[in-house]
Amino acid sequence: MDKLHNQPNYNEPLSADELPFVAPCRQLPTFAAFHWLSLAWQDFRATPGLSLLYGGILVAASYLLTFLSWQLGGAVLLLSLLSGLVFVAPVLALGLYSVSCQLDDGLKPRMAYCMREGKRHLSNEMLFSLVLLVIFLVWVRAGSAVHIFFPMSSSPQLADLLTFYAIGSVIGAIFAAIVFCASAFSLPMMMDRETDAITAVLTSVNAVRKNPVPMMIWAATIALCVALCMLTAYIGMLVLMPLLGYASWHGYRQTIDASMWKQHPKLDTSRNSDR
Repeated sequence: MDKLHNQPNYNEPLSADELPFVAPCRQLPTFAAFHWLSLAWQDFRATPGLSLLYGGILVAASYLLTFLSWQLGGAVLLLSLLSGLVFVAPVLALGLYSVSCQLDDGLKPRMAYCMREGKRHLSNEMLFSLVLLVIFLVWVRAGSAVHIFFPMSSSPQLADLLTFYAIGSVIGAIFAAIVFCASAFSLPMMMDRETDAITAVLTSVNAVRKNPVPMMIWAATIALCVALCMLTAYIGMLVLMPLLGYASWHGYRQTIDASMWKQHPKLDTSRNSDR
């Protein structure tokens, strides 16, 4: 596990014509995800106020989403939108990546800095969000197709229910796996390095492909944390969502060697407020 403490050895960045198709990745120990979480906990303890603020915003947004969904469409719409959070969560975590990045640089993390960081990467964020939106819409269409091929009667049998939910779960798992592979390391890379969304996504997919067991454990950890958030009526988001965001940043730093890409220039910290 000690080798995970080694940070990338940043060499002189290459020109655009010399850059490879994807950034190289390292081989990970089986339980690398738990090391990422331990580093994430250190970040959380270093910034409890900012972490809880970010988690509180996500909790409030979840309650608002629940209220609107229940008013407009009931339980079915609510479940659909909550499932769709899988597709937008990576973008929402961008501010958390910035917190860990600021700590790595020896800075005192500020919300204003996080917001300015997000604004600087707006074009790549929008492109990535568009890709996620397309995947989400295809997933919704695939979910609707389950109703077409497996219509539910007013009084379904247990076997029919199990078949319906099993097929729906398999379809959802396939799309969730696609999003996981594309987003595991792509957004942190785009925030850290001057790279485009396509290169970052392909780098992420390649890293997941070359580390299947460690990344399956990381995906299961994320799924467990999301389930705990649901079981605690979203209150668990106060702590678990910031932890997952910080852990994702450390996972990127210890998996992807992006030293061939130029690092984004640091923002002017003098513009940060004390809030």
